[in-house]
Amino acid sequence: MRSVRILAVPLLLLVVVACSHAQPAPPPAAAENVSQPAPAPAPEPVATPVAPPPDIAAASVYFDYDSSDLTPATRDVLQALFQQAQKQPDRDIRVEGNCDERGTREYNLALGQRRADAAKQYLVNLGVDGSRITAISYGKERPRTLGDDESAWKENRRDDLVPASSEAREVSQAAR
Repeated sequence: MRSVRILAVPLLLLVVVACSHAQPAPPPAAAENVSQPAPAPAPEPVATPVAPPPDIAAASVYFDYDSSDLTPATRDVLQALFQQAQKQPDRDIRVEGNCDERGTREYNLALGQRRADAAKQYLVNLGVDGSRITAISYGKERPRTLGDDESAWKENRRDDLVPASSEAREVSQAAR
């Protein structure tokens, strides 16, 4: 009997030792806390780009036959241009004087210059820095409408007011 007992003790010991290494499963709440990663930081707000103010819009003003006098309608257009120019101090303005086809080339160049100068002076009187404005005459060389009638001539007796960059002014001053 002794030999049976000796075998039974190691077998019982083996069962006890094997069972002592088994650990119970952790409770579900404890397992979740261990495996959860830290929350991601909130993304930084993205700055929305600010749109630049609108550019100075090109415009045209019209004159009576053989005249450089500003009409009330012309003054209204120049007033609107002045307001745009105040918001865009880095933009220059080019005033292009034009004439209809009647008259000599020399006469129309001089009349176109008087028209451009009249618009420039009005803008200066409103408060635009005169160095921002270039006045030039094209005379009858750049007609908007071709024709030998009053409707075509009326379209060609004008100043075109065009936005220009200040870089062009700097280049022209450097050339002098």
